[in-house]
Order: sequence, then structure tokens, then C-alpha cells
Amino acid sequence: MTNLISRTITYVGSLLKQLQVKSFLAVVLVGFLVLTTNAAPGKDNTSLKERVREKVEQNDAQRPKTIGQWEKDARETEGSPGERLQKIGQQSAEAVKEFGSGYVEGAEETASEVGNSAAQAGENISNKVR
Repeated sequence: MTNLISRTITYVGSLLKQLQVKSFLAVVLVGFLVLTTNAAPGKDNTSLKERVREKVEQNDAQRPKTIGQWEKDARETEGSPGERLQKIGQQSAEAVKEFGSGYVEGAEETASEVGNSAAQAGENISNKVR
């Protein structure tokens, strides 16, 4: 009986040692892959930066589009809170107007697509009924 218990403990111990070695090797392999793989290919892509900047500058809004522009605008009106509030009000109105126009365009597209889908479904049903 003691021999059986001793063999079982030895077997479990050796199994645990093997598992620790395997997990250690797995961690080393994953670490090696993470450290040697270029995980951020977009950092070196200057054309992506240019395309994003074009997209940001595309709309003709007079309000600040970047944090730097926003901070510059704030520095320009630092001494006069009334002028700053007026600019914020104008920029907010412009942003709401821009958002509203985009919302209307999206709603029109969705309504058009729903109408086309309904018409197509009606045709499909009428074809099945014949």
C-alpha cells in the first residue's frame, strides 16, 4: 500500500514538473513573439497620417478641429470670457448644425434602403403567390 502511494506521489510530482517546464517554455515563446513582432504597423505609415489629416480638414467648418487648434483659440481669448463664451456658442451651433445634417442624410439613406427592401419583399411575395 505504501509502495502504491509512493509511486502515485512520484508520478504526480513528475507530471507537475513537466507542466511547469511546458508552461515556462510557452511563456518564453509568447514573450519572444511579442517582443520581436512589429505590433504597430500604423506608426510608420505616413500615408495613413496624411489621409486622416485630409479627412479632418475636409469639412469647411470654422470651428477648431484638433486639440491644438482648440487650445490656440482658448489662448487668443484668454483675457475676455465674454468673447470666449460667444465663440463657444457659435462653434457649438455650427457643430449641432453639422451633426444634424449628417443625421438627416443618414436617415434619408436608411429610409431609402428600407423602402427598396420593402419593395423587393413585395415583389418576392407576389412572385411566390402566382
